[in-house]
Amino acid sequence: MTTNGILQILAYFLVILLLAKPVGTFMARLFEGKRTFLHGALRPLETLVYKLVGVDETVEQRWTHYTASLLAFSIFSFLFVYALQRLQGLLPLNPQGFNHTNVSPDLAFNTAISFVTNTNWQAYTPESTLSYFVQMTALTVQNFVSAAAGIAVAIAVIRGFARQQVNSLGNFWVDLTRATLYILLPVSIVAALLLCANGVIQNFEPYTVAKTLEGAKQVIAQGPVASQEAIKMLGTNGGGFFNANSAHPFENPTPFTNFIQIILIFFIPAGLTYTFGVMVGDRRQGWAIFAACAVLFFAGVFTCYWAEQKGNPNFAKLGVETHATAGQAGGNMEGKETRFGIAASALFATVTTDASCGAVNGMHDSFTPIGGLVPLFNIQTGEVIFGGVGAGLYGILLYAILAVFIAGLMVGRTPEYIGKKIEQKEVKMAMLALLATAFAILVFAAISSVIPFNSPTKDAKGQAVAQSYWNPPGPATANFNNNGPHGFSEALYAYTSAAGNNGSAFAGINANTPWYNFTLGLAMLIGRFLFLIPLLAAAGSLAKKKRVPATTGTFPTHGPMFVGLLVGTVLLVGALTFFPALALGPIVEHFLMQDGKFFSLLAFPLWS
Repeated sequence: MTTNGILQILAYFLVILLLAKPVGTFMARLFEGKRTFLHGALRPLETLVYKLVGVDETVEQRWTHYTASLLAFSIFSFLFVYALQRLQGLLPLNPQGFNHTNVSPDLAFNTAISFVTNTNWQAYTPESTLSYFVQMTALTVQNFVSAAAGIAVAIAVIRGFARQQVNSLGNFWVDLTRATLYILLPVSIVAALLLCANGVIQNFEPYTVAKTLEGAKQVIAQGPVASQEAIKMLGTNGGGFFNANSAHPFENPTPFTNFIQIILIFFIPAGLTYTFGVMVGDRRQGWAIFAACAVLFFAGVFTCYWAEQKGNPNFAKLGVETHATAGQAGGNMEGKETRFGIAASALFATVTTDASCGAVNGMHDSFTPIGGLVPLFNIQTGEVIFGGVGAGLYGILLYAILAVFIAGLMVGRTPEYIGKKIEQKEVKMAMLALLATAFAILVFAAISSVIPFNSPTKDAKGQAVAQSYWNPPGPATANFNNNGPHGFSEALYAYTSAAGNNGSAFAGINANTPWYNFTLGLAMLIGRFLFLIPLLAAAGSLAKKKRVPATTGTFPTHGPMFVGLLVGTVLLVGALTFFPALALGPIVEHFLMQDGKFFSLLAFPLWS
């Protein structure tokens, strides 16, 4: 690791630390119904929205009604996005003439679920699949409202801890509207203008056809990029306008735009930790959550940076470097942009998977085994290291429930958190959320790695067999770009990213097939709704309880001991759940690399 690289990481974290309090204070005031500096301009628009949709902002909802509103909104959003994709040939702002043949039914199903669940997994090439109109009206709109829905759920969970002896958690429609109008829209407008001023493109022109020096024709895609880029990062969505995502120079042209983008990823999640402290009446609780996230962040980013800077030690065997123990000269630059370098790429990969963003400025498939393990494990923790907008906070609060439960077991007392007794229902709901996500990751990855569900291309007599749409030739593993442990990591990462609502990929797997589109879509649904519904149920239960005064036997949840316990719980649950799978993928790949063994597409060692 270099001094320059370390200073980049520290400077980034310092900016996030400085932003956490003002952003968190603003959100606390907003969701507590207090006036903010934006109310003068936006309050009339807010009240107009309520009148148009028939919402009474003074009426609050029980957790069941809150959840039903969320589900109804999500179902409508899914149908809307699916329909626009299939009908894009009839819609305006389509200079390239894309139509329904660019988007198969299974791909439209997968993409609609992806953007509604804030996953933004893209199994397609955006610039050659979707029109400008669909990119803006379907995908960019969902970037706003799916992120706002996550914030709304986080605020509802906070109210469960902050309130006592009530049956309501707020109003979903009010929280959704305020998150969109007062947070996501203003910051996105400012960010989009800043990105435009620094080279990110924004236009509605047809694609440019250029002639190369060799005389070949090159089609240069363009479009309304900056507006989508801003909310893509701020809402921790991650779906890019281009297939190369934030590695594309039109999306992310300079180190400065790169820095802006990763600041946007943590902008809201870090602020929400302080919002939590303000709303529960003890700011120390918010800083404790922030500190736990910070510890996990630094552990991940410096591990990833170290692995990528060290690179592949086997380059010495090819004569690239004279000292076998020194690693790869210059570090591992494969799959990275030279305008960013290793430190900024490792930082981006860590931040985007700490949060449920999924944007990339380098290809994770090209990282070293340990460098790739970090983003993979970040997602498997539930993306609670600051995490996605809303999702990170309610995810870390789930771990906080488990942490105080474990502490209570060790001392033989009923666990308490923020003055609320943590009882059987809350622990059951927390475990249900964790188990549902783990099931979606491990079961689907296992099936895709071994099941030969496809029919052969020829029968016993050697005659060609017609292949059905849902049963193309070859096993699911035929879509892997690599054999051996790295190929397994590709499948494991895909389902981890889907169930974690992240959306990034190892980029070495062809996931645009009916099998992957359908199963990854199911994993996204499980990871989103079977995670947050149990948490809303737990929040509803907590809101009904009265606060218990702290005594000398109460375990303090604002000091270093609790921070250590919370970090340990996140790591322990993640390790116990996913270590066997990780051992078959990046861990064994690391030891094979140290032993000089690699796997090509033909699955044999390149040298030994």
